[in-house]
This record gives sequence, structure tokens and C-alpha cells, in this order.
Amino acid sequence: MLTRMSSLFLRTLREDPADAEVPSHKLLVRAGYVRRVAPGIYSWLPLGLRVLRNIERVVREEMDAIGAQEIQFPALLPREPYEATNRWTEYGPNLFRLKDRRGGDYLLGPTHEELFTQVVKGEYASYKDYPVMLYQIQNKYRDEARPRAGILRGREFLMKDSYSFDLTDEGLAESYRLHRDAYVRIFDRLGLEYVVVKATSGAMGGSASEEFLAVAPTGEDTYVRSPGGYAANVEAVTTPAPPARPVDGLPAAQAHHTPDTPTIETLVDFLNGAGLGRTFTAADTLKNVLVKTRAPGSGEWTLLGVGVPGDREVDMKRLEVALEPAEVALLDEADFAAHPFLVKGYIGPSALAANGVRFLVDPRIAPGTAWVTGADKPDHHVVDLVCGRDFTPDGTIEAAEVREGDPAPDGSGPLEAARGIEIGHVFQLGRKYADAAQLDALGADGKPVRITMGSYGVGVSRLVGVIAEQSHDESGLIWPRGIGPADVHVVVAGKSEEIAAGGERLAAELDAAGVRVLLDDRKASPGVKFADAELIGVPTIVVVGRGLANGVVEVKDRRSGERQEIAVDAVVEHLVELTGTR
Repeated sequence: MLTRMSSLFLRTLREDPADAEVPSHKLLVRAGYVRRVAPGIYSWLPLGLRVLRNIERVVREEMDAIGAQEIQFPALLPREPYEATNRWTEYGPNLFRLKDRRGGDYLLGPTHEELFTQVVKGEYASYKDYPVMLYQIQNKYRDEARPRAGILRGREFLMKDSYSFDLTDEGLAESYRLHRDAYVRIFDRLGLEYVVVKATSGAMGGSASEEFLAVAPTGEDTYVRSPGGYAANVEAVTTPAPPARPVDGLPAAQAHHTPDTPTIETLVDFLNGAGLGRTFTAADTLKNVLVKTRAPGSGEWTLLGVGVPGDREVDMKRLEVALEPAEVALLDEADFAAHPFLVKGYIGPSALAANGVRFLVDPRIAPGTAWVTGADKPDHHVVDLVCGRDFTPDGTIEAAEVREGDPAPDGSGPLEAARGIEIGHVFQLGRKYADAAQLDALGADGKPVRITMGSYGVGVSRLVGVIAEQSHDESGLIWPRGIGPADVHVVVAGKSEEIAAGGERLAAELDAAGVRVLLDDRKASPGVKFADAELIGVPTIVVVGRGLANGVVEVKDRRSGERQEIAVDAVVEHLVELTGTR
């Protein structure tokens, strides 16, 4: 395919867009790949659409290779299947809801578990029909509260979602393995640097869950890993709990007047100057954070106390995941005014228990551990309040921040943190959606067998942004071979008819050899053409210029910057071999 820039629908920009925060957003807009329509909504222009379709092709090839079959569902969906699984309510404000002219409820699909389950139930009835794997590449819609980073977090996005349907848990495990291996091949082919980490299942439900994260300092996801091979999204990290300790012989809890100590720091300073006979640190204190929660679809907020060691903060993202699908918010001044037993800066477990407030604690707050915490009245704290003796939590919760140096849950060493962008997720869903749809197969013994499912997603449009995020320099984008909008960018760098004709001839010969060519035949200066070639990021740039008089052209590798002069009569063969067209 030969594309002439003189007629290509393209306008490059010299300045970054005002709303762009991350490199991929800046460069994809500047290079003319995408254009913003509204917050989180983008149009794909010709070059961007080519890259998107190339990524689709890779994904489709690997899905077909494991025996998955492609189908296509509508994006506009009826309410009823999502009502049956309660996700009409559980999705909360993230769901785009609408009504037709008759008042019927519809949604723009955020995911399609219900539809896949429904179609399999309608088509298959016997154990002989299984297993089956189906997939689609379809637009998804989520009403993100804060769409950001261009196409990395949008409200409309292209996703590959696939689902496996098996008769047994062993069959599900095999389908899961096939998808996981296919994802490794996809991301390897795209030239990505990524990690596979343990993840939570969240509102999706199910058991085993892993995320594929592209390594990027601009990523929204924080993950941790250890020298021994442990890797997990921070939301999935579990805290090793210390063993319970005997309470016999421990000092009795005592309330102390601790004036002007509403923070952990001021409290520790006061205690260490109070002559209590020992040294205190923030880790000896129990920080009680009050939040309010409400179930999806409910207007009623419920108070919840969360206790963590005082040397740690509550990680709201971990807390939200732990409480999904409930909505979570910190208390405001009106909430404290409505509940006068909550004394800001001095909240303790006693007032929570006395007023029926549920109290969940970090696993480190184990039976027999002693703490300094609020005494439920201004300027007072309790020292040596023992868990299991003086207060009994309602349970544990993973809500404390995970820090570098924390021990890995599996004992494989200290954790180190990094950031990434989610590009794929695999779940063993189990029977949640099959139960809701009563998806059964008639077994060999004539008895019904409940089907077990897996769910597997790849953010196809997000991958365009992720590749751009990982693969660029100060001059522009750098696409991997086979993924960019062309294989070779031919730049005609000169005004003479001979140079123009040489560029045309080379482009035509490459096109005839099956190489995808972008030919810059515009009446622009060489400087403008070179800048655009760097910005657009085709892997190989060929400059047809003054060297043509000596029978050579310049071939430049966009990634390494390496340049070499190649004889005109040998350059087509060289480029065919370089691009892997043959």
C-alpha cells in the first residue's frame, strides 16, 4: 500500500495540546493520530486507525490460534440481563443508562458477560457442545468520573473480551491457561515491557485473577514485586498477620490526658515526653479512620470505622476494592456534627462499639496486641488498649497502604513498588453468571451440569496509547515493526525533478514488493518533512535527496537513529528484508 502525504488527511501540530498530561496523549494528538471530541471521547484519524487495526489483527490472530471464535454483540443493550446479575445497580454511576421512546431501559455495554452467557444458553444444551470459547472486539462505554491521559482512560474504548464455557473446574483452568499464554504472545509481538501480577476480581467475581501491566511511570496502577518472584497489584496484596498473643499479664489499659494531640505525630511526641517509662513510635498507635458506605442503588449511608497502625495511611483505592461494590466516602463536617460521639482526632473503638458502628481493622491488629488510641473525648488517649481483651473488631480489612520494604506475603523477600498501565486481565469467573442465567448442559448421565466460565479482556485502543507511552523520544513516536501506519517512510528531500522522480520510483517499487509505504511528496521544506517523519514514528525512514546523484539513498532506523547509505539498485531488496515483507 502506497500513501501519499500530499493527499493524506493529516495535520501535524508543533505544540502540545493544552489538556495533555502524558507523552502518549501529547504525541498522538500532535502526530495527527487522534482528535478529542469530548472528555474521554476521541476520533481516530487515518494514521491512528491504521495502528489500531494492526493491533486488532495481532489480537485476532492469537485468539483464533487457541480456537476461540469471533462473534459480535451490539453496544446498545437491554436492562434485563444486567438486572438478573444485579450489575444494573452495582455499576452505579459508571454505567451509561438511557431510555427509548417507549420508556424502556437500556445501557451502553461496559462489558458483555451477560450477553455471552445468554447466547450460549440459547444455542447449546448438551455436554457434547462444550467446551467453547467466544470473543468479540467491540466498543465499550463507562462513564468515568475523571477521564484522563487521552485514550489511556476514556469513556468510549475498544476492547477484546472473550469468555470460556467449560463443564468442569479443570476445563476452566485449561481455558484460563490458553488465554494467559495467548496474552503473553500478543504483548510480546507488540514489543511491550510488561509484568503479570496477581489481581483482585472486584465486581467481576470469581477466583483466580491476574493483570497484565505495561511498565510505565505514568501508569495509574501501582504494583509490587519481590526478589523471589512475587508480583501483585497493590489492591491484591495481603498482609501477613502476626500470631495471636496471650493477654494474661499485659498491663491494664489506662486513659491519659494528652492535650493538643489530634495527629499521630503530636501524640507520639507527647507520649515520649510524658515519662511513661518506654519509647513510643507511630507503629504503636492505632489510627481509626471513619468513612461512610452505601450499597449500589441505596440512598442510605452507613458509618464504618477502619483501624490501621498509626505509621500507615489508609489507601482509599485498596479500601474501595475491599468494599466493592459499595460506594465509599470520607466523612465531612456535617457527618461529624450529626454523630457527636465521633470526636475528631480522638476516636477510639469503645464509642464505635457503643453506637453500633462496624469496626474493621488491619490484619496486624491481632488478638493480644496492645495499642495507643483515642479515648473518645477531646485531648485524651488510651495506652495499652489490647485487641481481644479491651476491644473486639468486627473483622479485618486490607486497607492500609503497601510500602516498599514490606515483606512479601509468600515470604519471598521485601517488596519494591513500580507503576504500570493495565493492558489485559484474566479471570476465572466460576459460576456467578451461569447461576444468574441458569446456564446448564445436560450431562452424559442425563443430569444437568452447571457451566463454569472464564473472562479475558484486552484493551485494544488503550494499547495504542501504551505503545506510544513506552516507545517515543523527544522528537516523536517510535512504532514497532508491523504495528506502525507504514513500514517505510520515504522522504523526498529536494526540489529537483530528478529527486522527486527518484522518490516516486522507489515508493512504487516498494509498494510492488508488498512494503507499506508512506511517501512524503509534499511541497514542503526538508526540515518540515524530517520533523514530521520523526514525529509520526514509522520504523524506517528513507531519505531521497542529494545522494541520489551518486546513486545512493539514506536509510535511517527511527529507534536507534543509525543511518546508512544504500545503493539505489539494492535498497528495495534491503528494505524488503528489513521489514520482513518477504
